[in-house]
Amino acid sequence: MEIMAMIPTYNEASNIKQMIDDVLNCGVSDIEVLIVDDMSPDGTYKIVEEISKTNPKVHLLLRKEKKGRGFAGKDGFKKAIEMGAKYVVEMDGDGSHAPKYIPGFREMINDCDVVIGSRYVNGGKDENRTFLRQVVSNLSKLYLSTVLGVKIKDPTSGYRMFKSEVLAKFADSLKADDPFIVTEVIYYLKKYNFKIKEYPIEFLSRMSGESKLRPWTLIKYLFKVLKLKLTGRV
Repeated sequence: MEIMAMIPTYNEASNIKQMIDDVLNCGVSDIEVLIVDDMSPDGTYKIVEEISKTNPKVHLLLRKEKKGRGFAGKDGFKKAIEMGAKYVVEMDGDGSHAPKYIPGFREMINDCDVVIGSRYVNGGKDENRTFLRQVVSNLSKLYLSTVLGVKIKDPTSGYRMFKSEVLAKFADSLKADDPFIVTEVIYYLKKYNFKIKEYPIEFLSRMSGESKLRPWTLIKYLFKVLKLKLTGRV
């Protein structure tokens, strides 16, 4: 297959069917979906399991140990590579990352190694962010760009497309057990001098359910960025 959409999930039962449908109908013919679920109490994985029985383009990686967004992302990357994907799209399962941008990512990656869905390039938009979230986000992106030395306008975006050989270079080295994996990946992209381009997206509010990310969590990550930069470890 050409593209694998790798989607880590936890308690996304109300969103996951629609998300899978939207990905498979995004306008790219050779695309499949890999849901990486940490035994969601709301039964997200059961829904995916049922869909996969009748749709060979839908896959489930059910994780029962070492739970956490970071570990799920690492295992998902490795599984997608193992399954033979040429490109891997990392995205959230709550609807905030609209699959309609995937064809644009695919076109852009012809000229780079990684495409980042960006809210802060021309044409990008961040929908319904509170003032506090906007302040924290702006400070975070400035801090990350400065400390890690990357010229990216949206370094906190978790909506990205990678060439599989790029992920293969550092997937085994990823250590973060939480959403900090998004920043850890940026660290390795910079370390190995991969070419990054940004594609304008509108970051949407989740379809339903509650967000698992809080502004104070982003602030905590700023300290982890400095440690990563100084020691190479999270």
